[in-house]
Amino acid sequence: MHRFGRGLWKRFWLLARPYWVSEEKWVAFGLLALLLAVLLGETGFAVLFNQQTGEFTSALADKDADRFWTSIIFFMGLLIVAVPIYAFYYFIRDKLAIRWRRWMTNRFLGEYFGNRAFYELTANRDIDNPDQRIAEDINTFTQKSLSFLMIAAGAFLQLIAFSGVLWSISRWLVLFLLLYAAAGTAITFLVFGHAMIGLNFQQLRREADFRFSLVRIRENAESIAFYRGEAEESARVKRRFAEVFTVFNKLIRWTLSLSLFQYGYGFVTIILPSVIIAPRVLSGELEVGSVVQAAGAFAAMLAALTVFVDNFDSLSRFAAGIERLDAFSNTLKVHSASSKAGPVISRVEDCPLSLDNLTLHTPNYQRILVKDLSVSVKAGEGLLIVGESGGGKSSLLRAVAGIWNSGAGTIVRPRLEEMLFLPQHAYMILGDLRSQLHYPMKDRRFSDQELLAVLKAVNLSGVAERFGGLDVELDFSKVLSLGEQQRLAFARLLLGKPRYAILDEATSALDVENEENLYSQIDAATTTLVSVSHRSTVLKYHSQVLELDGLGGWRLCLAGDYRFRQ
Repeated sequence: MHRFGRGLWKRFWLLARPYWVSEEKWVAFGLLALLLAVLLGETGFAVLFNQQTGEFTSALADKDADRFWTSIIFFMGLLIVAVPIYAFYYFIRDKLAIRWRRWMTNRFLGEYFGNRAFYELTANRDIDNPDQRIAEDINTFTQKSLSFLMIAAGAFLQLIAFSGVLWSISRWLVLFLLLYAAAGTAITFLVFGHAMIGLNFQQLRREADFRFSLVRIRENAESIAFYRGEAEESARVKRRFAEVFTVFNKLIRWTLSLSLFQYGYGFVTIILPSVIIAPRVLSGELEVGSVVQAAGAFAAMLAALTVFVDNFDSLSRFAAGIERLDAFSNTLKVHSASSKAGPVISRVEDCPLSLDNLTLHTPNYQRILVKDLSVSVKAGEGLLIVGESGGGKSSLLRAVAGIWNSGAGTIVRPRLEEMLFLPQHAYMILGDLRSQLHYPMKDRRFSDQELLAVLKAVNLSGVAERFGGLDVELDFSKVLSLGEQQRLAFARLLLGKPRYAILDEATSALDVENEENLYSQIDAATTTLVSVSHRSTVLKYHSQVLELDGLGGWRLCLAGDYRFRQ
């Protein structure tokens, strides 16, 4: 029961409120007012339909043809006016829902990509599947919020509209209805509430994990095939689905119990109005049509009073979604607040690139990677970083990029727009070849001749022709080899001409000839290199060598004096 308490409604309000006070609030309130007006019209027509149903039933019982056909004609007239109103209701509701979803999605995406939260969350086990929370949970939240709001508003209007009708027919029926609805609602929430929300929360998570495991297989199909890992991957996916199956089995057992209660609870009400007012009809005090009117009013009021009982299954899934979305929102806010509080490592925008008394920790502060490091990389004087695997080389580049902050000291660097980082695994965006080459330069555009020339310079002259030109969209992470992807990343570097290029094993998939070609072109340009590499062939393109021992120690020497260990 506590899951439906004040905490849930507080979380709901914290998620919903920003949109209703945003720059779109007037449009949103306008659509909501229009939606409520349409809902009010629907309720009015429901009352009129109920009255006319009783009217022509009584006319049939009295064998009054004129009264019957007059009622039927009036009923058909109401129907002609009512049908467009009922249809328009869904159009307005969905229009408001999609605008709300667009605003919330943009807000969450802003926080997700702001301060590189998307990167930090990869290590947060509490926030599983952020993609699902943005793509699906927001959609469900906006749609279900409006749906339940309209159900509640409709229930309130129905309660007001039909209470007068039912009270005029039988006061005892109204009193019985109130007690019956209260008992049904209490039983539903006390017996089914906690269990079904918890199971729905687990089900959302298990389904997302299962879907994510399948996506991972698609993304890493070649590696799995090389490792012959089909059996292990299949077993892992089956385990994920077994978890889905187990939770869903528990959920459908609870749903069965809920359905038995709901149907039994609902079907009893079919005969109750007739039983309660039957003596007055049999005595001639009321017309036969009054039974029909009473039954219709009773059903409408009962539906209004037991709206949470009838929609409990959907409501429990909605509550679980609120908890997931609220947890995600709070995590993003905490990340944003901690980022704004200032990183431990100080950063200054200036040239040249330099590290002053830098001590770098792992993010959880369990290990020191580099201690009291000071080095300056002047323009044209490249720096090669070497050391054993796991010794902190890539971590040092992460600190320069600003995505690792644990430590002390100062990093002086140019603006990030004047630097380009090339990781070992070159990132291929979703798009065409032209977009691949422009990435991540948002404001600069190059002619076809320039793009084809740079492809030729990195020994990819046949790529555009092979794939049908610069504007054909493909999954380039699948159609290009790792070596071709690394060369394409260097093409971005040659086009962008940044002050500093930070290369993290960026030629690991290339042969020596291609590596020489790429490094020599960068060396001839105005870009200064900072490289992580295990290859002695790149030594000549750097002026200094920084060797890390993996225990916090380091030594700096001239490139001409350094010898790689055999």
